[in-house]
Amino acid sequence: MDDQPADRRVIGLVVHPTRPVADSVRTLLDAAARLDATVVARDTDTGRIADDRVTFLDRAAFLDRVGIVVSLGGDGTMLGAMRLLVGRDVPVLGVNHGHLGFLVEIAPPDLAGAVDRLVAGDFTLEPHSNLDVAVTSGSDVSSHVAFNDVVLNPAGPPGATVVDLLVNDARYGYYRCDAVVACTPTGSTAYNYAAGGPVLSPSAATVAVTPVAPMSGINRAVVFGATDTIGLHNPAQTTLRITVDGTDAGRLPPGGTLSVTVRAGSVNVVRLDPTAHAQRSRVKLSLLDLPLRPDQLLDLVPPRLRDQARHAGGLASGRFPGDR
Repeated sequence: MDDQPADRRVIGLVVHPTRPVADSVRTLLDAAARLDATVVARDTDTGRIADDRVTFLDRAAFLDRVGIVVSLGGDGTMLGAMRLLVGRDVPVLGVNHGHLGFLVEIAPPDLAGAVDRLVAGDFTLEPHSNLDVAVTSGSDVSSHVAFNDVVLNPAGPPGATVVDLLVNDARYGYYRCDAVVACTPTGSTAYNYAAGGPVLSPSAATVAVTPVAPMSGINRAVVFGATDTIGLHNPAQTTLRITVDGTDAGRLPPGGTLSVTVRAGSVNVVRLDPTAHAQRSRVKLSLLDLPLRPDQLLDLVPPRLRDQARHAGGLASGRFPGDR
């Protein structure tokens, strides 16, 4: 992280490219005016933010001035904001204009109060690791940042993904499968989990590499540490597609190598209520079929809804209809 102190009265704004977020923009600007704070955005968002109280800057000036960033959207918008801030001591808060997500913190009605707390410094920080991804083919090198995962699968007709695994430049075997997923702890509950990979603790700077529908070679997920460099080399004649955080990131040609390393704590995410966020995360994880007893499921229901259900006769003594 950079060591320069950040001015929290300069609030950077990142918005979803299509969802209507104008009400939240106004709420943020009204709160900022009351607190004598400045709101800035990148000049690429001038078509999305129609308010002359916002100062538009180029990317370099935006990153140089912001002391905190507010993302209006879902987890995808939040990921874009986090990529902007890799390695910078600038916290980012997510406001949920999307669906259930693990990164966004608050709902739009809570934004005005959140701005007060942001400027006052009344929040905690949740560090997130990312994967630094390098793609090497001959003398060509490209780089990417992944906060969830990077996936390799065939770029052409359906077929097998064949890659050799290298760890710290030593060859350790190969994969032959439908796809290969390398993920962070944040991304471990997505494609990696669906493919049978492990759920990784956010407190560990680790990366899991998981084959999807393995046919031969390595057929289990492997978890690597923060000091490991993982290489996935393409020995076949098939070009592979590279997907980073769900977005097409180019191709891995025959003979090319994709390298992955973990960068620990590269971005700090704002948590205004860590306990409530942890509770919501438990609900989201339960949607992924993590096993919970009926009484544990009941504990996830907000107290108000729990009481309503009991009064209606739907729940009794912590039991669900159909329990034996």
